[in-house]
Amino acid sequence: MGDPNEPSADAVHALSAALVEEAAKKSGLLWLDLPGLPQPRAAWHVWHEGSAYVLTGGEGEQPLPGLPEADRVTVILRSKDKGGRLVAFVAACEHVEPGGELWDEIAPKLVKERLNAATHEGRPERWAAESWVIRLTPTGEEVAPSGDYATVRPVGSPATTAGPPPRLAGARRRRADR
Repeated sequence: MGDPNEPSADAVHALSAALVEEAAKKSGLLWLDLPGLPQPRAAWHVWHEGSAYVLTGGEGEQPLPGLPEADRVTVILRSKDKGGRLVAFVAACEHVEPGGELWDEIAPKLVKERLNAATHEGRPERWAAESWVIRLTPTGEEVAPSGDYATVRPVGSPATTAGPPPRLAGARRRRADR
């Protein structure tokens, strides 16, 4: 007979799902461990009704090679304040088809969150023609830590803000920034 003080598998799963949802809602950035790449890639996303939605492909958008072809991918969520890994999980990948009901619901949310775009005008139409919106739904399978994701530097992307980065006054540089 099991230990009565030990939580049940359902309770652990519910706690894990709550952690994933809370971490994904608070952070606009997640890390994707994509097949064939030497390190995880940072990606901005929108969390909506239990899934993360990521945009990739097209001129000036975040490059996430291999994601449109993937069936499953490992997603890493980091602490927004400390940058340390909170949780990693496996997500099922699904294309959101342009013109569908889900597209009509998600595209405006993605436009709103695409903070550094030169213009938001015509974005959904351009994305429908040039890009992929991928729905990442947690499968419930957690992944054990296998690296120091807090020190992985983001890969350069055409989806970055033009101009110099903001200056930090009085902040100490991290070892990873040197």
